[in-house]
Amino acid sequence: MEYICGMTYAPFARKGSYQEKSAFDSLKKMKENTNSNFVILAPNGLQDTAQSEEICYTSEATVSDDELKGMIDYAKELGMRVALKPTVNCKNGTWRAHVNFFDEDVVCEPKWCNWFESYTEFQLHYARLAKEMGVEMHIAGCEMVMAERREAEWRKLIADIRSEFDGLVSYNTDKYQEHNVKWWDAVDVISSSGYYPLEDWENQLDRIEAVVKKFQKPFFFAEAGCMSIVDSNKVPNDWTVQGEADAKGQADWYEAMFEACLKREWVRGMAFWSWNSHLYTKNAALKRKDYEIYAKPAEKIVKKYYDSIQK
Repeated sequence: MEYICGMTYAPFARKGSYQEKSAFDSLKKMKENTNSNFVILAPNGLQDTAQSEEICYTSEATVSDDELKGMIDYAKELGMRVALKPTVNCKNGTWRAHVNFFDEDVVCEPKWCNWFESYTEFQLHYARLAKEMGVEMHIAGCEMVMAERREAEWRKLIADIRSEFDGLVSYNTDKYQEHNVKWWDAVDVISSSGYYPLEDWENQLDRIEAVVKKFQKPFFFAEAGCMSIVDSNKVPNDWTVQGEADAKGQADWYEAMFEACLKREWVRGMAFWSWNSHLYTKNAALKRKDYEIYAKPAEKIVKKYYDSIQK
């Protein structure tokens, strides 16, 4: 697999978001400022709670198919490969990792079989769109930690995706979960969320390496990032960290990740979280306390390494 120098662009965009000129300008700026050769687009599926069985992807909360196709075309025009990662979220704010049901069906209780039926419809809709648009990769979900134990359902889902899509198929597990997924042999590419502490990259890469060797599949970080806030680089997965803005601390985390990952030949890339469709002013950059890297020191770190990798 060609090395992935990627970014996630405007995840969970609402309908209309990709119609604005500023969205196209932002994608172009992302390409110019980071030298990304790969972009992940993450259309939004919504269920009411973590125990709801139905997933909606046709409301105003989800970018339309026509908009998505237009952005895919433009990304390709800019010379980037594209992955679709249809991702489920809960309307009530519960993190998708906690979507869960009884292992045994119980009358009058929500069930895995109903949820997977809706989830499969959601995934196949975008798998068909991905094939139509010549997308490089379909990532069949993100950080569904409690659902990952349902091995038979995931294997069937991936087989169903392959019946509609002939590109690479992956799945994005969460940080610290790489060794818990039993069905990596079903996908083409193993991927995970690399939100690991600044000082812990070597330990975590050692652990992940054992998984990659076991399954003999390509691997990349489908998500990774750190907020520009004090101490975020110690717990980059925690988006509730409070404190002063710290753009240098964010840049230090990116430097540490690149230095650790580039020593491992089996790490075949990363796609950072994330790049917004509406950019803030450069003057505001150093005051921000989020995962965005535009006009922050971390942006220059990403471009330096992506330039070096693609020489």
